[in-house]
Amino acid sequence: MIPYIESLTFIMSVLIFLDQSDGHIKKNSLEAACYGAKVAELCNTTAEGIVLGTVPDDLAALGKYGLKKIYTLKNETLNNFDDAVYTSIIAEAATKAGAKVIIFSNNFNGKAIAPRLSVKLKAGLVSGAVALPVVSNGFTVRKNVFSGKAFANVSIKTDIKIISLNANSYKITEGSDSAEVEELHVSIPQAKVKVTSTEKVTGVVPLSEAEIVVSGGRGLKGPENWGIVTDLARALGAATACSRPVSDSNWRPHHEHVGQTGLAIAPNLYIAIGISGAIQHLAGVNRSKTIVVINKDLEAPFFKAADYGIVGDAFEVVPKLTEAVKKLKGIS
Repeated sequence: MIPYIESLTFIMSVLIFLDQSDGHIKKNSLEAACYGAKVAELCNTTAEGIVLGTVPDDLAALGKYGLKKIYTLKNETLNNFDDAVYTSIIAEAATKAGAKVIIFSNNFNGKAIAPRLSVKLKAGLVSGAVALPVVSNGFTVRKNVFSGKAFANVSIKTDIKIISLNANSYKITEGSDSAEVEELHVSIPQAKVKVTSTEKVTGVVPLSEAEIVVSGGRGLKGPENWGIVTDLARALGAATACSRPVSDSNWRPHHEHVGQTGLAIAPNLYIAIGISGAIQHLAGVNRSKTIVVINKDLEAPFFKAADYGIVGDAFEVVPKLTEAVKKLKGIS
Protein backbone atom coordinates (compact mmCIF):
# COMPACT_ATOMS: atom_id res chain seq x y z
CA MET A 1 0.00 0.00 0.00
CA ILE A 2 1.56 3.29 -1.10
CA PRO A 3 1.06 6.12 1.40
CA TYR A 4 -0.89 9.17 0.36
CA ILE A 5 1.54 12.02 -0.31
CA GLU A 6 -0.15 15.36 0.21
CA SER A 7 2.57 17.37 -1.58
CA LEU A 8 1.98 15.43 -4.82
CA THR A 9 -1.82 15.65 -5.12
CA PHE A 10 -1.35 18.12 -8.00
CA ILE A 11 0.08 15.37 -10.24
CA MET A 12 -2.87 14.29 -12.40
CA SER A 13 -1.05 11.82 -14.65
CA VAL A 14 2.35 10.74 -15.94
CA LEU A 15 2.80 10.85 -19.71
CA ILE A 16 5.48 8.73 -21.42
CA PHE A 17 6.63 9.35 -24.99
CA LEU A 18 6.87 5.99 -26.77
CA ASP A 19 9.42 6.28 -29.56
CA GLN A 20 8.69 4.01 -32.53
CA SER A 21 10.50 2.90 -35.65
CA ASP A 22 8.52 1.24 -38.45
CA GLY A 23 5.69 0.62 -36.02
CA HIS A 24 7.86 -1.06 -33.39
CA ILE A 25 8.27 0.56 -29.99
CA LYS A 26 11.96 0.93 -29.17
CA LYS A 27 13.42 -0.95 -26.22
CA ASN A 28 14.51 2.28 -24.53
CA SER A 29 10.90 3.48 -24.60
CA LEU A 30 9.69 0.26 -22.97
CA GLU A 31 12.17 0.98 -20.17
CA ALA A 32 10.74 4.51 -19.95
CA ALA A 33 7.21 3.07 -19.85
CA CYS A 34 8.01 0.78 -16.91
CA TYR A 35 9.85 3.64 -15.19
CA GLY A 36 6.94 6.00 -15.79
CA ALA A 37 4.46 3.45 -14.45
CA LYS A 38 6.44 3.23 -11.23
CA VAL A 39 6.68 7.03 -10.99
CA ALA A 40 2.89 7.18 -11.38
CA GLU A 41 2.52 4.63 -8.61
CA LEU A 42 4.75 6.68 -6.33
CA CYS A 43 2.66 9.76 -7.12
CA ASN A 44 -0.71 8.07 -6.60
CA THR A 45 -1.78 8.53 -10.22
CA THR A 46 -1.84 6.71 -13.57
CA ALA A 47 0.69 6.29 -16.38
CA GLU A 48 -0.26 7.05 -19.97
CA GLY A 49 1.71 6.74 -23.22
CA ILE A 50 1.78 8.64 -26.50
CA VAL A 51 2.75 7.20 -29.91
CA LEU A 52 3.13 9.31 -33.06
CA GLY A 53 3.29 8.15 -36.68
CA THR A 54 3.07 4.46 -37.52
CA VAL A 55 1.79 2.57 -34.48
CA PRO A 56 1.92 -1.11 -33.46
CA ASP A 57 -1.03 -3.30 -34.40
CA ASP A 58 -1.85 -4.21 -30.80
CA LEU A 59 -1.36 -0.99 -28.84
CA ALA A 60 -3.56 -2.22 -26.01
CA ALA A 61 -0.91 -4.84 -25.21
CA LEU A 62 1.40 -2.05 -24.04
CA GLY A 63 -0.70 -2.06 -20.90
CA LYS A 64 1.46 -4.94 -19.69
CA TYR A 65 4.19 -2.36 -19.05
CA GLY A 66 1.98 -0.49 -16.60
CA LEU A 67 0.29 1.98 -18.96
CA LYS A 68 -3.42 2.59 -18.45
CA LYS A 69 -4.04 4.58 -21.64
CA ILE A 70 -2.25 5.07 -24.97
CA TYR A 71 -2.78 8.22 -27.03
CA THR A 72 -2.12 7.84 -30.76
CA LEU A 73 -1.78 10.18 -33.70
CA LYS A 74 -1.57 8.07 -36.85
CA ASN A 75 0.01 10.19 -39.54
CA GLU A 76 2.70 8.92 -41.90
CA THR A 77 4.34 12.36 -42.12
CA LEU A 78 5.29 12.00 -38.45
CA ASN A 79 7.62 9.12 -39.35
CA ASN A 80 9.97 11.85 -40.56
CA PHE A 81 11.12 13.05 -37.18
CA ASP A 82 10.96 16.81 -36.65
CA ASP A 83 11.65 17.91 -33.08
CA ALA A 84 9.66 21.15 -33.37
CA VAL A 85 6.60 19.31 -34.70
CA TYR A 86 6.83 16.58 -32.07
CA THR A 87 7.26 19.17 -29.31
CA SER A 88 4.12 21.03 -30.35
CA ILE A 89 2.03 17.85 -30.50
CA ILE A 90 3.27 16.45 -27.19
CA ALA A 91 2.76 19.80 -25.45
CA GLU A 92 -0.85 19.94 -26.63
CA ALA A 93 -1.42 16.29 -25.70
CA ALA A 94 0.10 16.78 -22.24
CA THR A 95 -2.18 19.76 -21.62
CA LYS A 96 -5.28 17.83 -22.70
CA ALA A 97 -4.28 14.83 -20.58
CA GLY A 98 -3.47 16.99 -17.57
CA ALA A 99 -0.01 15.44 -17.38
CA LYS A 100 2.27 16.99 -14.78
CA VAL A 101 5.15 14.54 -15.26
CA ILE A 102 6.42 13.78 -18.78
CA ILE A 103 9.00 11.09 -19.41
CA PHE A 104 11.26 10.40 -22.38
CA SER A 105 14.06 7.98 -23.10
CA ASN A 106 17.35 9.87 -23.15
CA ASN A 107 18.01 8.82 -26.75
CA PHE A 108 18.43 10.93 -29.90
CA ASN A 109 14.75 11.85 -30.16
CA GLY A 110 14.29 12.36 -26.44
CA LYS A 111 17.30 14.66 -26.27
CA ALA A 112 15.85 16.71 -29.13
CA ILE A 113 12.30 17.02 -27.76
CA ALA A 114 12.70 17.28 -23.97
CA PRO A 115 14.58 20.63 -23.83
CA ARG A 116 12.18 22.24 -26.33
CA LEU A 117 9.20 20.94 -24.37
CA SER A 118 10.76 22.21 -21.14
CA VAL A 119 10.86 25.74 -22.55
CA LYS A 120 7.39 25.53 -24.11
CA LEU A 121 5.71 24.29 -20.91
CA LYS A 122 7.98 26.19 -18.51
CA ALA A 123 8.84 22.83 -16.98
CA GLY A 124 11.89 21.73 -15.02
CA LEU A 125 13.95 19.10 -16.83
CA VAL A 126 16.32 16.41 -15.58
CA SER A 127 18.09 14.66 -18.45
CA GLY A 128 19.93 11.38 -18.03
CA ALA A 129 18.03 10.11 -14.98
CA VAL A 130 19.29 6.81 -13.57
CA ALA A 131 16.89 6.15 -10.68
CA LEU A 132 13.32 6.69 -9.57
CA PRO A 133 12.56 10.12 -8.14
CA VAL A 134 12.28 10.64 -4.40
CA VAL A 135 8.81 12.05 -3.82
CA SER A 136 8.47 11.95 -0.04
CA ASN A 137 9.64 15.55 0.31
CA GLY A 138 9.38 17.36 -3.01
CA PHE A 139 10.47 15.76 -6.29
CA THR A 140 14.17 14.87 -6.58
CA VAL A 141 15.76 12.93 -9.44
CA ARG A 142 19.21 11.32 -9.59
CA LYS A 143 21.25 11.72 -12.78
CA ASN A 144 24.75 11.08 -14.10
CA VAL A 145 27.23 13.96 -14.22
CA PHE A 146 30.87 14.35 -15.32
CA SER A 147 30.50 11.73 -18.07
CA GLY A 148 29.16 9.15 -15.63
CA LYS A 149 31.85 9.62 -12.99
CA ALA A 150 29.44 10.99 -10.38
CA PHE A 151 25.77 11.45 -9.54
CA ALA A 152 23.72 14.57 -8.84
CA ASN A 153 20.39 14.73 -7.05
CA VAL A 154 18.30 17.40 -8.77
CA SER A 155 15.12 18.83 -7.28
CA ILE A 156 12.38 19.87 -9.73
CA LYS A 157 10.16 22.59 -8.28
CA THR A 158 8.08 23.57 -11.31
CA ASP A 159 4.44 22.60 -11.71
CA ILE A 160 5.23 20.38 -14.72
CA LYS A 161 8.24 18.08 -14.53
CA ILE A 162 10.14 16.43 -17.39
CA ILE A 163 12.53 13.48 -17.04
CA SER A 164 14.61 11.71 -19.69
CA LEU A 165 15.78 8.26 -18.63
CA ASN A 166 19.22 6.90 -19.49
CA ALA A 167 19.21 3.65 -21.44
CA ASN A 168 19.53 0.43 -19.44
CA SER A 169 18.87 2.28 -16.18
CA TYR A 170 15.54 0.64 -15.39
CA LYS A 171 14.45 -2.95 -15.83
CA ILE A 172 11.61 -3.85 -18.18
CA THR A 173 8.90 -5.80 -16.36
CA GLU A 174 5.68 -7.19 -17.79
CA GLY A 175 2.27 -7.75 -16.30
CA SER A 176 -1.01 -8.90 -17.81
CA ASP A 177 -3.01 -5.67 -18.01
CA SER A 178 -4.39 -4.06 -21.16
CA ALA A 179 -4.35 -0.35 -22.01
CA GLU A 180 -7.17 1.82 -23.30
CA VAL A 181 -6.35 3.31 -26.73
CA GLU A 182 -7.49 6.83 -27.57
CA GLU A 183 -6.91 8.76 -30.79
CA LEU A 184 -5.53 12.26 -30.35
CA HIS A 185 -7.19 15.19 -32.03
CA VAL A 186 -4.51 17.85 -32.09
CA SER A 187 -3.15 20.14 -34.75
CA ILE A 188 0.00 19.07 -36.63
CA PRO A 189 2.20 22.09 -37.41
CA GLN A 190 3.91 22.46 -40.75
CA ALA A 191 7.42 20.98 -40.63
CA LYS A 192 10.18 23.45 -41.43
CA VAL A 193 12.53 20.66 -42.50
CA LYS A 194 11.87 18.71 -45.68
CA VAL A 195 13.09 15.10 -45.75
CA THR A 196 14.07 14.10 -49.29
CA SER A 197 15.36 10.61 -48.54
CA THR A 198 16.09 8.29 -45.62
CA GLU A 199 18.77 5.63 -45.35
CA LYS A 200 18.38 3.07 -42.60
CA VAL A 201 20.83 0.44 -41.40
CA THR A 202 19.01 -2.88 -41.50
CA GLY A 203 19.76 -6.45 -40.52
CA VAL A 204 21.83 -5.55 -37.44
CA VAL A 205 21.11 -4.93 -33.77
CA PRO A 206 20.80 -1.14 -33.18
CA LEU A 207 23.63 0.04 -30.95
CA SER A 208 21.29 2.04 -28.74
CA GLU A 209 19.25 -1.06 -27.92
CA ALA A 210 21.93 -3.75 -27.90
CA GLU A 211 22.37 -5.88 -24.79
CA ILE A 212 25.85 -6.91 -25.95
CA VAL A 213 28.33 -4.81 -27.94
CA VAL A 214 31.62 -5.93 -29.48
CA SER A 215 33.89 -3.01 -30.29
CA GLY A 216 37.24 -2.66 -32.05
CA GLY A 217 40.02 -0.09 -32.15
CA ARG A 218 43.26 0.70 -33.91
CA GLY A 219 44.80 -2.46 -32.50
CA LEU A 220 43.10 -4.33 -35.33
CA LYS A 221 45.56 -2.59 -37.71
CA GLY A 222 43.14 -2.20 -40.63
CA PRO A 223 39.60 -2.74 -41.97
CA GLU A 224 40.64 -6.02 -43.58
CA ASN A 225 40.95 -7.55 -40.09
CA TRP A 226 37.50 -6.52 -38.89
CA GLY A 227 36.11 -9.99 -39.53
CA ILE A 228 37.18 -11.19 -36.08
CA VAL A 229 34.97 -8.51 -34.53
CA THR A 230 31.91 -9.30 -36.65
CA ASP A 231 32.38 -13.06 -36.19
CA LEU A 232 32.36 -12.71 -32.40
CA ALA A 233 29.41 -10.30 -32.53
CA ARG A 234 27.45 -12.69 -34.75
CA ALA A 235 28.10 -15.59 -32.39
CA LEU A 236 26.97 -13.52 -29.39
CA GLY A 237 24.01 -11.89 -31.14
CA ALA A 238 25.67 -8.55 -30.46
CA ALA A 239 25.98 -5.16 -32.13
CA THR A 240 29.35 -3.92 -33.39
CA ALA A 241 30.99 -0.62 -32.51
CA CYS A 242 34.33 1.13 -32.86
CA SER A 243 36.54 3.85 -31.41
CA ARG A 244 36.79 7.31 -32.96
CA PRO A 245 40.16 6.77 -34.73
CA VAL A 246 38.64 3.79 -36.51
CA SER A 247 35.63 5.74 -37.81
CA ASP A 248 37.82 8.75 -38.65
CA SER A 249 40.01 6.45 -40.75
CA ASN A 250 36.88 5.15 -42.53
CA TRP A 251 37.54 1.59 -41.42
CA ARG A 252 33.98 1.54 -40.07
CA PRO A 253 30.88 3.74 -40.59
CA HIS A 254 30.49 6.72 -38.28
CA HIS A 255 27.22 5.44 -36.80
CA GLU A 256 29.28 2.73 -35.03
CA HIS A 257 31.50 5.26 -33.25
CA VAL A 258 30.98 5.15 -29.47
CA GLY A 259 32.51 7.62 -27.07
CA GLN A 260 32.19 11.18 -25.82
CA THR A 261 31.91 12.57 -29.37
CA GLY A 262 29.97 9.58 -30.68
CA LEU A 263 27.16 7.47 -29.28
CA ALA A 264 26.92 6.90 -25.53
CA ILE A 265 25.78 3.34 -24.80
CA ALA A 266 24.98 1.23 -21.75
CA PRO A 267 24.82 -2.45 -22.74
CA ASN A 268 24.91 -5.31 -20.27
CA LEU A 269 28.20 -6.47 -21.82
CA TYR A 270 30.79 -4.37 -23.67
CA ILE A 271 33.78 -6.15 -25.22
CA ALA A 272 36.62 -3.85 -26.28
CA ILE A 273 39.18 -5.33 -28.68
CA GLY A 274 42.39 -3.47 -29.38
CA ILE A 275 41.16 -0.23 -27.79
CA SER A 276 43.54 1.58 -25.44
CA GLY A 277 40.75 3.25 -23.48
CA ALA A 278 41.25 6.99 -23.82
CA ILE A 279 39.04 9.01 -21.48
CA GLN A 280 36.90 10.22 -24.40
CA HIS A 281 36.05 6.64 -25.31
CA LEU A 282 35.39 5.66 -21.70
CA ALA A 283 32.91 8.53 -21.36
CA GLY A 284 30.66 6.85 -23.91
CA VAL A 285 30.79 3.30 -22.54
CA ASN A 286 31.40 3.55 -18.79
CA ARG A 287 27.71 2.92 -18.01
CA SER A 288 28.06 -0.62 -19.40
CA LYS A 289 27.15 -3.21 -16.76
CA THR A 290 30.19 -5.39 -17.55
CA ILE A 291 33.31 -4.38 -19.51
CA VAL A 292 35.73 -6.93 -20.98
CA VAL A 293 39.00 -5.65 -22.45
CA ILE A 294 41.24 -7.58 -24.83
CA ASN A 295 44.60 -5.90 -25.42
CA LYS A 296 48.21 -7.04 -25.67
CA ASP A 297 49.41 -3.91 -23.81
CA LEU A 298 49.25 -4.60 -20.09
CA GLU A 299 49.53 -0.84 -19.44
CA ALA A 300 46.48 0.07 -21.55
CA PRO A 301 44.31 2.49 -19.51
CA PHE A 302 41.18 0.49 -20.36
CA PHE A 303 42.22 -2.29 -17.98
CA LYS A 304 41.66 0.08 -15.03
CA ALA A 305 38.00 0.44 -16.00
CA ALA A 306 37.47 -3.21 -17.01
CA ASP A 307 35.61 -5.82 -15.00
CA TYR A 308 37.57 -8.53 -16.83
CA GLY A 309 40.73 -8.23 -18.89
CA ILE A 310 42.62 -10.51 -21.26
CA VAL A 311 46.24 -9.59 -21.97
CA GLY A 312 47.07 -11.07 -25.35
CA ASP A 313 47.14 -10.66 -29.11
CA ALA A 314 43.59 -10.03 -30.35
CA PHE A 315 44.27 -12.05 -33.51
CA GLU A 316 44.91 -15.10 -31.32
CA VAL A 317 42.47 -14.47 -28.47
CA VAL A 318 39.31 -13.38 -30.32
CA PRO A 319 39.02 -16.34 -32.75
CA LYS A 320 39.42 -18.74 -29.82
CA LEU A 321 36.79 -16.83 -27.86
CA THR A 322 34.44 -16.96 -30.85
CA GLU A 323 34.89 -20.72 -31.19
CA ALA A 324 34.20 -21.17 -27.47
CA VAL A 325 30.99 -19.15 -27.75
CA LYS A 326 29.87 -21.16 -30.78
CA LYS A 327 30.58 -24.42 -28.98
CA LEU A 328 28.66 -23.26 -25.89
CA LYS A 329 25.66 -22.18 -28.02
CA GLY A 330 25.83 -25.16 -30.36
CA ILE A 331 26.53 -23.02 -33.42
CA SER A 332 28.39 -24.64 -36.30
